[in-house]
Amino acid sequence: MKIIINGIHANLRFSSAHMIPEHDSCGCIHGHSYHVDVHLEGKRSGKFGFVVDFKELKSQVKEICSQLDHKLLIPLENDSILFKSLEGSVEFNISDKEYKLPIQDCILLPIPSTSAEDLSIYFADILWDKLKEKGADISVIQICINEGIGQGACYTISHD
Repeated sequence: MKIIINGIHANLRFSSAHMIPEHDSCGCIHGHSYHVDVHLEGKRSGKFGFVVDFKELKSQVKEICSQLDHKLLIPLENDSILFKSLEGSVEFNISDKEYKLPIQDCILLPIPSTSAEDLSIYFADILWDKLKEKGADISVIQICINEGIGQGACYTISHD
């Protein structure tokens, strides 16, 4: 059975700033109003025969969104970023650009880039683990991170 949650209609959103280091146009700090679409496949189970309780799934996605909302997303695994400090403030260089930002305005992510592609992997990995912990019998999860209407990236985890 497949279930789908449309991020725009379910209010699975976050607004964040990011940059793609050394990219011609996306290398400057800029922002997006993201929305997150979720597609799951799995077996129905439990008293109500749900694949996953929609309320619980939306709550888990919203929790991740709230951690990223109104923050500057900084990838910790990017070879173009030379970090100087991660205590009190986030200080780093990208080529000849120097940045110093209050740590409370940033979220440091264990990913190589803050592209929609890498954010979709980040969300999918977290949700897969959370759903499996809760005992959901899912075989496929697909997360689409949309930077705006009609523009996004989807990542799928599939295990039988």
